[in-house]
Amino acid sequence: MASTRPMKERTVAFFEVVAARSGGGQDRVEQLPWEEMLSVLGKTRDVNDRTFESDSTLVGSVATVHEEDHLLLHRVKNPGEWLSVLNWKTGEWRELESRASEGYLDTSVFCFLSFGNVIGLMQGSASAPTHKSLQTWLNGLRLFPEMPLAVRPLMSRAEIERLRTASGVSKIEIRIGRSKTAALADKTGRLASFLHRASLEYGDVDVTVIISVPRGSGRDEDRERLLADLQDLQDIVPEAAERARAKLVFAEDHGPDYQRLVELVEHHITAKRRVAALNDEGQSIRILSGVDAILSVAADHEEELRLAVDVDA
Repeated sequence: MASTRPMKERTVAFFEVVAARSGGGQDRVEQLPWEEMLSVLGKTRDVNDRTFESDSTLVGSVATVHEEDHLLLHRVKNPGEWLSVLNWKTGEWRELESRASEGYLDTSVFCFLSFGNVIGLMQGSASAPTHKSLQTWLNGLRLFPEMPLAVRPLMSRAEIERLRTASGVSKIEIRIGRSKTAALADKTGRLASFLHRASLEYGDVDVTVIISVPRGSGRDEDRERLLADLQDLQDIVPEAAERARAKLVFAEDHGPDYQRLVELVEHHITAKRRVAALNDEGQSIRILSGVDAILSVAADHEEELRLAVDVDA
């Protein structure tokens, strides 16, 4: 029966909140007063003051777990969505009728860590709010009116270190979506300039570039220059690129050079956890389980998270 199915694993993903510049660039800022924001939000009784309308309706609320406040961000389901309830014992189902005074929600849990403006996210469902939803909601409500904010995936420092220690790049494949090309405007490298120019020349298009340097010791300088072009993009790649992979070349003091393929978009800091929905008495503990899972993963990966945002342990 459904009630005896094992708990499914859910993903805990980490992101950082940064300041967004008008030209598409992003800058890290001092730790923002998240506790104060959550405290104010928790005292805001009028739901309209916690709601922002964009492509969907986003509503924020506060859950206090273990005497700490955490953000629940809800997406209000469209009244036209077909929602039903199934009784597992009888097999009977019924439709959920929409009421003018109620709304059905998809919910995600966000925990704000105490360093680096790092946040942990667990989605309650595939259609629940994402980190982009959080960015839209924060800016829409102007919770930090002095600056527009961006929420970007937190990439493992290990991948950045590989870029820094490589001696060259033999092949790059990078894809920039049509809505992300503005992030290239402040970059001066050849690869960034080429991608940006292509978007300007062709208009509203996705741009994919593959550059491969042939083998041979006579092309070492070309591989070094291609590495410099990639390093020029390293701070915007996790957020701006839909795909970014590179075959890095590493020089050994003793022995031949070797190559390693790295995925610069996919190496976000994430972890899986099993999350209970009900306790032994059948009472809902979804939010408690979600918060505990996020904080547990954050504790296990604290050193990696701090390195990713350049904060000392």
